Amino acid sequence: MTTIAKNVADLGGSGGPVTVVVRRRVKAGAEADFEAAMHEFIRFALASPGNLGIHVLRPDPGGSREYTIVDRFADQPAREVFKSALEYSDWMRCLRTFTEEDPHIEELGGLAGWFTLPGKPNALPPPRHKMALVTFVGVYPLTSLLPPLFAFQLPTWHSLLVNVIVTGLIVALLTWVVMPFLTRLFSGWLFSRGTT
Repeated sequence: MTTIAKNVADLGGSGGPVTVVVRRRVKAGAEADFEAAMHEFIRFALASPGNLGIHVLRPDPGGSREYTIVDRFADQPAREVFKSALEYSDWMRCLRTFTEEDPHIEELGGLAGWFTLPGKPNALPPPRHKMALVTFVGVYPLTSLLPPLFAFQLPTWHSLLVNVIVTGLIVALLTWVVMPFLTRLFSGWLFSRGTT
């Protein structure tokens, strides 16, 4: 059976996005086969309604052989539809043949999806006020600098189109650059259990 740890820390109610963090340790010598299978699985997953994107963190060469896959869904119903597909079960069995054990899967609601540490797969999400403060630190400079910059660079573009580009860039930067960096930077404070 797949190990599933659900840490629900949904700051915006039950209808918010869901981040799924999957960690798999690949068998020695099976890396190429796993990569090929994972590539096809990602194509299947991205075609699922409500899938917002997948990011793969690969191990360093000669390292732990642990892959971390971060998959985002629009909401919990979209995640459930994806898991209930027959092809999903087939893919889980296929990928399992290339790994040492069952994957560790975490489903995180709301902002908690941004606050995960690769070295602490079972860590509970930080308290909500800490997540809100660190998120503010990440969001404020991006929303202060990028809109006027793009408005200056693209003066003839319609403001709604510029807003779409800026919003997409902010979300991408927060998801893959800013929040992972801030989570590592503030990890001692975020994940400490004895402080408020």
